[in-house]
Amino acid sequence: MKARDAVEVETAAGIVGDRYHGSRHRQVSVQSAESIAEAEELFGAPIPLGLTRRNVTVSTGEVPRQPGSLIRLGPVLLEVVRVAAPCKLLDDTIGRGAQEALRRRGGSICRVLAGGHLAVGDPVELEVLAAA
Repeated sequence: MKARDAVEVETAAGIVGDRYHGSRHRQVSVQSAESIAEAEELFGAPIPLGLTRRNVTVSTGEVPRQPGSLIRLGPVLLEVVRVAAPCKLLDDTIGRGAQEALRRRGGSICRVLAGGHLAVGDPVELEVLAAA
């Protein structure tokens, strides 16, 4: 993972240049800095954002986890497909216990409903759908 100031996001495809670009459902992964801070408290040490293996980190709010929820990042509109479950590689790259600390705090996997140019500092809107 490499930090970028801006990326191009294509509708129904994902982030240009990302290894998941063009996949059907796993097009963009989004996590919350607030959730990472909670995980750091449990873990007892800093968790480098680049090592969580997520594409986007939003600075405010909690990323919705319910499928069908919407996330707007600047001009980009995402639909939550599923929770982003942390993998055991996190224990190897961050430290033992990182996977557990990130459980339920690892963000969401989304598909792109509307693409565009996404840049650091773009406005963020998180819409959690009410339970039916």
